Amino acid sequence: MRFLLLGALSALIGVGMGAFGAHGLKAVISPEMLAVYQTGVTYQMYHALGLIGVALINRQAPDSKLLHWAGRLMFTGILLFSGSLYLLAFLNLKWLGMITPIGGVCFLTAWLLITIFAAKNIRASDHHNR
Repeated sequence: MRFLLLGALSALIGVGMGAFGAHGLKAVISPEMLAVYQTGVTYQMYHALGLIGVALINRQAPDSKLLHWAGRLMFTGILLFSGSLYLLAFLNLKWLGMITPIGGVCFLTAWLLITIFAAKNIRASDHHNR
């Protein structure tokens, strides 16, 4: 349930951030920084849905360490990746761009863990069905 809450909250905030960017930031920040901001919104929404997916899959395998780590990393990725892009767009502090790839690695690692989880379960299912 924790990942469902985090996913739903991330989606809620992502929709709000997207609306704010579309309606409130056009006259305030440069088009380049608006594109950076939008990238943060896009990845936040993708990974909010990913967290909801982890929550749903986790109901079938509540003891899976792979899924627990995937959810943690996905949420951390939202904070680091999207959060750093939002701050970069607002504050125009270029050093914040160094944080963004760390969030990207969190996203990649989360998806890798989900892939490993799925591969293990496909093999276990195939073996069980024989």
